Amino acid sequence: MRKNKVFEGKRHVYDTAKAEELGHRAFSYYGDPAGYEEKLFKTKGGLYFLWGLGGADSPYNAGEDIVPITERKAKTWLKG
Repeated sequence: MRKNKVFEGKRHVYDTAKAEELGHRAFSYYGDPAGYEEKLFKTKGGLYFLWGLGGADSPYNAGEDIVPITERKAKTWLKG
């Protein structure tokens, strides 16, 4: 998945095919409307983002999306 997003006032291109995957998590179970899965990625330029796919009641609103995050949040995400 590839998306253009504005993060911290600058436009960036986030591409799951070209970024390095650092981790993966699933919340709940398949078929749960509040369930979702996330993958953490890091771009070659040092930017972090979450790719997410979820149900209708999840933070990803029944679809997939990319959410840019800071390095600090990425390290916290990795710790669990």
